[in-house]
Amino acid sequence: MTVETLPMTPLALRARTAADLMTPNPLSLQEDVTLHEAVAWLVDRGISGAPVIDEAGRPVGVLSRSDVVVHDREEPRHLEPEVDSGAPLPPRWWEGFQLEKVDTTRVRDLMTPAVFCVKETDSAWAVIEQLRELNVHRLFVVDDNGVLVGVITSLDVVRHLEPA
Repeated sequence: MTVETLPMTPLALRARTAADLMTPNPLSLQEDVTLHEAVAWLVDRGISGAPVIDEAGRPVGVLSRSDVVVHDREEPRHLEPEVDSGAPLPPRWWEGFQLEKVDTTRVRDLMTPAVFCVKETDSAWAVIEQLRELNVHRLFVVDDNGVLVGVITSLDVVRHLEPA
């Protein structure tokens, strides 16, 4: 079996600024929602993580699937059912059941507090360099007041590459 090499086609970046690269109005979580609410929200939208914002809309962290998994592993909260003399159900009915205490942890207590941001006016090349230097897959775009207005992922950069 031989591997054929494809001719290298030069690519050009068809974006000048962070605003050109970004996906505007990203889905975000408020910092005061419970972990239970955040997990349901992430699952319902089919996303693996989201920026966490304060009341003013400024990014204060990121909640990712990894954060949730680590928390769940470190914080199991299982309860033993209280069974007495068969009321309200006979003890045999409780076999195989597991009760779980509702987790009231807030997103702000679990999120990764590191937020890497760029301004809408930053050059596209500066954004790419920051992604590379920080070894991250997403940067948040904020306006002059620090309010979240967009997100730039590695995939957004690739989408803006075209044959030269």
